[in-house]
Amino acid sequence: MHWVRILSKHESEESGDFVRMVKIDGQKICLVRNDGRFYALQNTCPHAGGILSGGWCKNGHIVCPIHRYEYDLETGKGAPGQYDYADVYPLELRDDGLYIGMKESWWKKVWGG
Repeated sequence: MHWVRILSKHESEESGDFVRMVKIDGQKICLVRNDGRFYALQNTCPHAGGILSGGWCKNGHIVCPIHRYEYDLETGKGAPGQYDYADVYPLELRDDGLYIGMKESWWKKVWGG
């Protein structure tokens, strides 16, 4: 796993909640600050491909703007009856900002690309 800084220290200390898309190594991630805590999930809704970063938070869940499917911010688990989940990514708040843990692809390990 490699760690990538996604917010500077200043950005990570700003107040207010948000839902936004960040791009890391060509991959789009849904970054959320809700009630002062950060979360990172896949940006594409597993139900029908909606863009989760275009959604909003409700009761600890991200809500997809297309069909209103909900995913737990901490676990990625879909609401009861959905039988699906969104991938979640580990985050670390460090002295110089917020970092996300990304799995290294086998391609990068073998070829260094």
